[in-house]
Amino acid sequence: MIDKNDTATLSVGRTCVGALGRHINGFVAFLLREGYAAKTVQEKSYLVIELSRWVERRRLPLMKLDEEQLRRFQISHHHRRQVQRGDMWTAQQLLQYLRDLGCIPVPQEKRDRSSLGRLTQDFERYLRSERGLSPSTIGEYLHYVRLFLIDRFGGRALRLKALRRCAVHDFIVTHLKVGSRSRAKAIVHALRSFLRFMHQRGTITIDLAAIVPGVADWRLSHLPRSLPPQQVKRLLASCDRSPLGRRNYAILLLIARLGLRASEVVRMTLDDLDWDRGEIVVRGKDQKVERLPLPTDIGEALVKYLRDARPACSTRRVFIRMRAPWTGLKGSEAVGAIVRTTLERAGLNPEVKGPHLLRHSLATNLLRRGATLTEISQILRHNNLTTTQIYAKVDVAALRAIALPWPRGAL
Repeated sequence: MIDKNDTATLSVGRTCVGALGRHINGFVAFLLREGYAAKTVQEKSYLVIELSRWVERRRLPLMKLDEEQLRRFQISHHHRRQVQRGDMWTAQQLLQYLRDLGCIPVPQEKRDRSSLGRLTQDFERYLRSERGLSPSTIGEYLHYVRLFLIDRFGGRALRLKALRRCAVHDFIVTHLKVGSRSRAKAIVHALRSFLRFMHQRGTITIDLAAIVPGVADWRLSHLPRSLPPQQVKRLLASCDRSPLGRRNYAILLLIARLGLRASEVVRMTLDDLDWDRGEIVVRGKDQKVERLPLPTDIGEALVKYLRDARPACSTRRVFIRMRAPWTGLKGSEAVGAIVRTTLERAGLNPEVKGPHLLRHSLATNLLRRGATLTEISQILRHNNLTTTQIYAKVDVAALRAIALPWPRGAL
């Protein structure tokens, strides 16, 4: 027996002519698996039919269909009728689908052959192989290094041996006037790493890394923001039992109970859930992999989400988008949006609204219940105990015991 989706697939397949005719049924089935509604799939299939006719009229071999040809189709398509929202995204989806099938070649990565491109590529390899930095940190470093080189040399040849202290100093002073303290620290770290790399390979004879100034950011200078336990419970209770609510509840519970970072939640896969041992694999910072016990309440929340709310899809990510296409959450920003939305739903308005708020709340609550800083450091998986010392500032009872008495009669 053929359901309505299969009937729709067969009907569009019969109307599609040209090189894409034999692929449209598979593409439609792919879109249905990705969670698109039948009406949306039908609209997308109409665009593929028009693209196939355009390819046929131009006598373009399917192997030559690429982004440039899609751009030309877009221009032609725009003249014939009003371009619909999402048309080019549909065309890109089709292109990726055909590449996954091996019907059209995967484009070779275009390398920047300029002196700036070759230098930054060498620096990128250094950061990845010798420093072992994460892709996101490498991307951040490369961005600021390119800014520095373009600011110093513009479109001229890179006369790196002519670099002097004043050039480094002027760039830092100019770019540290705007932006946050964390951005300033990132610029300084990127420049220092780049200049050290240049000195090690002998490109520059002066160790300019040594003269890069630091950014005033005194350790333990701030208080970690946190929610009291009753407000954390209120936050979790505000998640409804819709599919979206079940997903968000499981995410928030992982952060609030185990202290996971947003990036660790995003990267979690179905293979990281060891139900037999009652453990969860956490892929943390600096490519560290650790196993944590899976508490009963978190396990139950994950089961309810996976069994009743998570759509069946091809991705192995645990937490996925609840609207098509069904893919993993894009990044830590997605978890931050979940925290902010849930705080608003719960009627809570703390000064800080990011995912780390729940991580700080866990540590603060553990400290007030008698946990030591060493135990908290182990739970939060800090690389260094000094990172955990910030929570000593919220232990008011302990601080009161060591506070000096106020001088009598002092104003």
